[in-house]
Amino acid sequence: MTDNPVSYAAIHPDWERARTSMADGYSLEMTANELDSLRAAAPLIRPRTQIAVTFLPGETVDQRVAAARLVRDLGFEPIVHLSARRLTSAAELDIYLARVTAEAGVRRVFVIAGDPSRSEGPFEDSLQIIDSGLLDRHGIAVVGIGGHPEGHPAVAREELWLWMERKLAAVRARGMLPLVVTQFGFDDDAIVNWVTELRARGIDVPVRIGVPGPAGIKRLLGFARRCGVGASAGVLRKYGISLTSLLGSAGPDRLVESLERRLGPDHGRVRLHLYPFGALTASAEWINGYAARH
Repeated sequence: MTDNPVSYAAIHPDWERARTSMADGYSLEMTANELDSLRAAAPLIRPRTQIAVTFLPGETVDQRVAAARLVRDLGFEPIVHLSARRLTSAAELDIYLARVTAEAGVRRVFVIAGDPSRSEGPFEDSLQIIDSGLLDRHGIAVVGIGGHPEGHPAVAREELWLWMERKLAAVRARGMLPLVVTQFGFDDDAIVNWVTELRARGIDVPVRIGVPGPAGIKRLLGFARRCGVGASAGVLRKYGISLTSLLGSAGPDRLVESLERRLGPDHGRVRLHLYPFGALTASAEWINGYAARH
């Protein structure tokens, strides 16, 4: 399961350069309602940084397209999320892809099943979106799929690997390039072990490791509960959070520094993906500070 890194460089040069720091080639994400926040943070973000636009309830297609267009207009690379179970029809997906590719030059998407327990339309999972043929029809070049270093509450671990291999094969079969983006987590051991197993299974695709941006501790734990992320006392203590004191904020310094030490050439192409949790400026400031210190 190997990919030609030059092909990835044609989409974005970050995947061709050797990584000198975990701050190299990071990506961010935003919601469709954070246009003003992105404008404020833009001077702190490196040109051509990849910024994902999420697919959340309560947003309109117009809002999502406007967000992707702003990402492009500010000199960054837009990636749009596609939430399978939130799509009400194949026509909705077709129209959205037509607009973001034409109006924002989108060539990268990230596909997920989504949170709803029941589908709002014809798509139950991300594989069905890939198999629909709509992505390649609209000129999408790179397709991101999810990775779960700490597992998934509703899917057995071995089944997660099987689904990943199916999705990677489906992406390649349609002439597109795959990318894996992981759920955010606090546990360096779980992340390193997962990347090690990924490579041992012969899955040699670029990986973006999801880490939480700096945020209030209560906010971080709230997102962890909502996303099913493990947050045991021992793991949080390693991260720098004490459950006996939920005041203040925390950043991913310890986690990223551990990944810096432990992820080497044998782990393949690995970069960071920051989940800002509504704090784009703080996340951009953090990654710049990390780069300056390392």
